[in-house]
Amino acid sequence: MKDKKSNAIALLPILVFLILYLGTGITLEYVLKIPMGFYNVPIIVAFLIAILVACIQNRSLSFNDKLEVMAKGLADKNIITMLLIFLVAGVFVGVVGRSSAESVAYFMLSIIPARFSVAVLFIVACFVSTAMGTSVGTITLITPIAVAVSEASGFHTALCIASVMGGAMFGDNLSFISDTTIAACNGQGCAMKDKFRENFWIAFPAAIVTLVIILVLSFNTDISGEVTHSYNLVQIIPYILVMTGGIIGMNVFIVLITGIISGTFIMLVSGQINAEQLLVNMGSGASGMFETCMVAVLVSAMCALIKEYGGFEALLNAIRKLFCGKKSGQFGMGILVGAMDIATANNTVAIVMANPIAKEMASDYGITPRKTASLLDTFSCIFQGIIPYGAQMLVAISAASELGYNVTAFEILPKMFYPMFLLVSSLIWIYIIPERKRTATLEDSIED
Repeated sequence: MKDKKSNAIALLPILVFLILYLGTGITLEYVLKIPMGFYNVPIIVAFLIAILVACIQNRSLSFNDKLEVMAKGLADKNIITMLLIFLVAGVFVGVVGRSSAESVAYFMLSIIPARFSVAVLFIVACFVSTAMGTSVGTITLITPIAVAVSEASGFHTALCIASVMGGAMFGDNLSFISDTTIAACNGQGCAMKDKFRENFWIAFPAAIVTLVIILVLSFNTDISGEVTHSYNLVQIIPYILVMTGGIIGMNVFIVLITGIISGTFIMLVSGQINAEQLLVNMGSGASGMFETCMVAVLVSAMCALIKEYGGFEALLNAIRKLFCGKKSGQFGMGILVGAMDIATANNTVAIVMANPIAKEMASDYGITPRKTASLLDTFSCIFQGIIPYGAQMLVAISAASELGYNVTAFEILPKMFYPMFLLVSSLIWIYIIPERKRTATLEDSIED
């Protein structure tokens, strides 16, 4: 196959998308002061306009030829797999509901002294987000509990909320059913269990250091009161089955179907829901993934055209000049997906956009698919955790405001310890830990 020539102008559709999406979002959120304004921007429309720009470019190809290029971009097993996993994961969340998250939190708060309640919030958010596969959903559920903990115990509200957000990003990074994991693994063609094992040794040390910092701050705070509430631990069984199946390396579809079946049985037998409502929830869970699926389709089509025109070659040439060597190449991947995340304020979209470029970089620098997937997921979560206009931050502030607690992003950000330590851990993993030792350790863990 003939190599494509380098053509920087071919990157224009990406620039058009970023200007439309980021510019409109900033205007709505910060100029017009519309709550969650950034997320009122129709991202699918922005991508459609970007694809239109791509179709107008390169008149040497007919429109039918461009449609064929886009179709070939979609005709990839990993893309189809990604779309199906998105939908099945949506059904799973729709079946099991989210009340189990509150049950886990209130159960732990009932058995652990109030002195450690913020640490409990962090641990619960880690577990819930890993089980549910959504950081925003975790923050939505646990933030009201965090506010209650702050009110009852005396801990600063910003610290409680930041702890929940940090734990949510930990789970979003590692969960087998999170959008980011699905996008990264299928975009790079690696098994989820391999990405998890690569990722775990980056995320876990950062979580431990974060937990230690929270405990130190807890011992220096005057505590009073406690938080009590009813809970039902039976509802967490489907989540535990999904997490366990993913960790031991079962096929992701089998894992999710197991979760759906067990969740259906538990919800019906316990009387939490009737059969009619369960079917409605299945449908709403799947439909909740429609936008994410459509974004994946549109990005794949747009990137196929950009690659055909030589845009990726131009971008890769620039990256090669900035990042020389395997270690620098890994950091370059992190910066690439981080820049996409800053522009889109959506870590899943950032990964989907970065995937084809990162795959080319991985080939150039000799980086394994599982390592590439891990880097994309990790760095997207780092940046998503610290941007003040991200969905996670806006949802947390909104949830606290609804309960009468006004806290700003700039009060929360200094207490967002986990993303900061995740960055440090990632840099250590890239630049300091010997490659040979790291690979041997990972291979041993896989064999075990």
